[in-house]
Amino acid sequence: MMKYLFVIALITFANADGPCCNTCEEPLEKYYSIDEIHNECGECCMNPKYYKLYKVFEPNLKPANGTNDICETLHYSTYSKTVTHGFGKIKMTLDLYNPDKSTRRPSEVWTAEQERAAGIVKNDYHSPRPQDTLSATAIPDDYTWCDVNGVNYCTMSRNQHLPQYCGSCWAHGAVSALADRIKIARSGRGIDINLAVQHVLNCAGVGSCHGGSVAGVYQWLKKISASGTGISYETSQPYMACSSESKEGFCSKADWTCTPQNIARTCSTFSDNGGFCSELKQYPNATISEYGSISGAADMQKEILARGPISCGIDASPILEYTSGISTLKGEEVDHVVSVVGWGTDATVGKYWIVRNSWGEYWGEMGYIRVAFGALHLEDECAWATIKDFTSLENENQFHCYEDGSNCV
Repeated sequence: MMKYLFVIALITFANADGPCCNTCEEPLEKYYSIDEIHNECGECCMNPKYYKLYKVFEPNLKPANGTNDICETLHYSTYSKTVTHGFGKIKMTLDLYNPDKSTRRPSEVWTAEQERAAGIVKNDYHSPRPQDTLSATAIPDDYTWCDVNGVNYCTMSRNQHLPQYCGSCWAHGAVSALADRIKIARSGRGIDINLAVQHVLNCAGVGSCHGGSVAGVYQWLKKISASGTGISYETSQPYMACSSESKEGFCSKADWTCTPQNIARTCSTFSDNGGFCSELKQYPNATISEYGSISGAADMQKEILARGPISCGIDASPILEYTSGISTLKGEEVDHVVSVVGWGTDATVGKYWIVRNSWGEYWGEMGYIRVAFGALHLEDECAWATIKDFTSLENENQFHCYEDGSNCV
């Protein structure tokens, strides 16, 4: 759960003399913490031997690792004030910085440092990858999984911002690409299987409504897949656009921790009629066997062609008002995650990616955008996963629950 930046504060004193912690003299070292709730960055000089003590009270506190102007590096360059928090020997003086004044929206993608702190491992595979086996001559000029010889293998478009705003693009991109790969494995037959993004938000621990990891979803899913369970289906854990730290809409009025009911659940009838809501211990789910990271146009094309859509970071700030056409904007940095389903060729622009966003079908080209090769940092960091198993009639692996779920409790 995201906590307030300085939760150790029992007494606060403001310092009106300007920044105090621009440089740190030995034995002091620079530390920092990001408060996503108030959108502030704090810098302090602290003796490393007290780090573990303060870390207990402020989980977001991290060493700057030699980066002196760490808040400025993280785009918090507007000095606000200097405050002293604590009491007795437990005191910390911090310089607070506000975010850069720009038109950029808050990033929904974890930094490399955040991923390292969370223990994200970006690759876990042993099989040969398409980029190692396919030749460049095998790549067609145009290819999209949304139309392979008239068959659509792309699953539903989603809106991450309903029932309230949630920066969960990182989960949507990964889940949508994986659902496409399940549809490909089924040769497009049967009703689409849509996976539960809310299960990821509740349980994965690799992000929240305030952003997450591009590859982290697949790392979590690989781990639970090894235990014999997987990501539940949307019909047993619908998307609520909430995570534990979110205060948007009704999020603060419900529990979003990884309880059995927040993995898969159902409700029997109206409570006035004696109804109940309960977890489902047996539920439809999907698992993966391997996952990895990928970048660069050529390798992305080979992975998509051979195995299906992938999840990729993108700079979304320039495309908030996109309506149609091929975006050729270069962008500044990755701040959003989408799924890439294919590519095409335009007589004027040249190669472009076919990209599914998670902002609803009212946005862009029915929820999609075309992005020129090399634009919007789309080729910087992508992730893929291979299907291990999934619940379906043809696989004859469904555990059949009653309407009220009572035989699956």
